[in-house]
Amino acid sequence: MQRLTIIFLLFILSGLLTTVTAQQNKNPEANLLEAAQQFRQTLNQDQQSQLTYDFENDERYNWHFVPRDRNGLPLKAMNEDQQQAAMNLLRASLSQAGYQKVKDVMTLENVLRMVEDRPANDTYRDPNNYYFTIFGNPQPGEAWGWRLEGHHLSLNFSSLSNEIVSATPTFFGSNPAKVPSGPKKGWRVLEPEEDFARALVKSLNQDQLSTALVAEEAYPDIISGTEIQAQVGDSEGLAHSQMSSKQQDQLMQLLEVYYNVHRAEVAEKALQDIQEAGLEDIHFAWAGGLEVGDPHYYRLQGPTFVIEYDNTQNNANHIHTVIRDLQNDWGRNVLKNHYEEAHK
Repeated sequence: MQRLTIIFLLFILSGLLTTVTAQQNKNPEANLLEAAQQFRQTLNQDQQSQLTYDFENDERYNWHFVPRDRNGLPLKAMNEDQQQAAMNLLRASLSQAGYQKVKDVMTLENVLRMVEDRPANDTYRDPNNYYFTIFGNPQPGEAWGWRLEGHHLSLNFSSLSNEIVSATPTFFGSNPAKVPSGPKKGWRVLEPEEDFARALVKSLNQDQLSTALVAEEAYPDIISGTEIQAQVGDSEGLAHSQMSSKQQDQLMQLLEVYYNVHRAEVAEKALQDIQEAGLEDIHFAWAGGLEVGDPHYYRLQGPTFVIEYDNTQNNANHIHTVIRDLQNDWGRNVLKNHYEEAHK
């Protein structure tokens, strides 16, 4: 009897610990603020000046995913402790899967250095050539944001009252999409983004495929652009309502691949918004070939979002992906409503 009591108490304690852990994983807002504050505290005055912009500064919208000169503070300008603090901020802003995907994209710079036969001290392909920028003052109750950006990465976060109100635009790229040689031969950083979509398009019957296929030739890159407002027209392709139940499940799994890079509550909110806007209005569009190695492009679009994937460069071994919130990139809609309420 005593043993059963102990087992029961251990079971209850295990449940409580699981609940607490889940709550901490779902709502670690204090950790996010703490991570931002601790990161800034590791920096000297010149570094903080390089890192920080006013929240309303237009630099917040100056995003891109190609190698170029950037504003902010790069990892290569930080010492080891500062780099660790910067990555702690990143870890607090994403899911564990998202954090790992960022690390993998950065690691591909070393792979590219080998593929392109660049010297070991080359600074063009450099996993430390990624820039951190903070907008505003990370404090409870204040609007602030931050960005991590470099080759094939652009992650943009906006916060209000200790909550991430926007985590878009979100860009991940992979070059090579599949490592052709060397110690990491066969490695595919964005494997599920390619394989889940190809499984969906190849499950379509002929009538469905004729609707989903919007171009015989893949587009050369994503078409939504890097402007403040994503440049997309009306949805095209195969509607969710035109799919079988199995295909609809595949579509939702593909959506989850993209949103699960974010913290649990951010991903859940985004998927909830998509569902409330109407799953029947989500369209899946494909351009290009269907087989591995064919240049190809696809787009998922609904009333509130667009997701794009393109794999055409370097003989279809170079992927670009992006998530755009058609209503709330950089939290502009949420923050607009907040300021209007505050000034009534």
